[in-house]
Amino acid sequence: MDLLQALLLSVVEGITEFLPISSTGHLVLASELLRIPQTDFVKSFEVIIQLGAILAVVVLYAKTLLTNRGLWPKLAVAFVPTAIIGFTLYKLIKEMLLGNTQVTLWALFIGGIILIVWEKFYKEKPHHLDKIEKLSYKKAFLVGVFQSLSVIPGVSRAGATIIGGLSVGLTRRAAVEMSFLLAIPTMVAATGLDLIKSNFSFSGNEWLVLSVGFVGAFITALFAVKYFIKYVAHHTFVAFGIYRIVLALFFWFVIVQ
Repeated sequence: MDLLQALLLSVVEGITEFLPISSTGHLVLASELLRIPQTDFVKSFEVIIQLGAILAVVVLYAKTLLTNRGLWPKLAVAFVPTAIIGFTLYKLIKEMLLGNTQVTLWALFIGGIILIVWEKFYKEKPHHLDKIEKLSYKKAFLVGVFQSLSVIPGVSRAGATIIGGLSVGLTRRAAVEMSFLLAIPTMVAATGLDLIKSNFSFSGNEWLVLSVGFVGAFITALFAVKYFIKYVAHHTFVAFGIYRIVLALFFWFVIVQ
């Protein structure tokens, strides 16, 4: 992977990390378009640059994170399911799922259908919770169960978490913000685990490539997060569902075949 490829992937990551369209899935597909082999380093790259995007949330929500004491316990509980699955199935996820184009395309396609069907029946009610900290610990844990499905590339961590939040009674905006904030412990842990498992054994050039990807994802995500919050206030997720289906079909019949 060269620096230009790393920069392009970082932009893809920054734009897609917080949208319900799967950043990991897009990185896998973008790598295929760029003819980047799915080596162990590339798989690590796709995990680690996500932390760069997540840091954008830390910057944008710094005040909330520092002043809202009731928020972190709920995020910690919601993080538990993904932590357990990610740690116990790390080898399977990295060797069998990450980089698997067929799995990614199926997950994108099915997830797109789910988003469209969900929006057909979902109606926000006045009693829905507008603050994450108002969730019970049980409901926070259930949101985490939804997020844990995103270990499958193409599912979308953001999409699974948002639907989980809506399912337990959060408003649309609160569910989106929970997907942002829950990404912080999730991706810090995922990056840390990957670095430990790889024994930090990257060459000087690989560290440079990682740095470019990390910074590029951070800068791009700063703009993407602001846009998505504004979009959610006035739109449903149907457009994202349609996009997922079209993207999956395009790759199946034009790129993969």
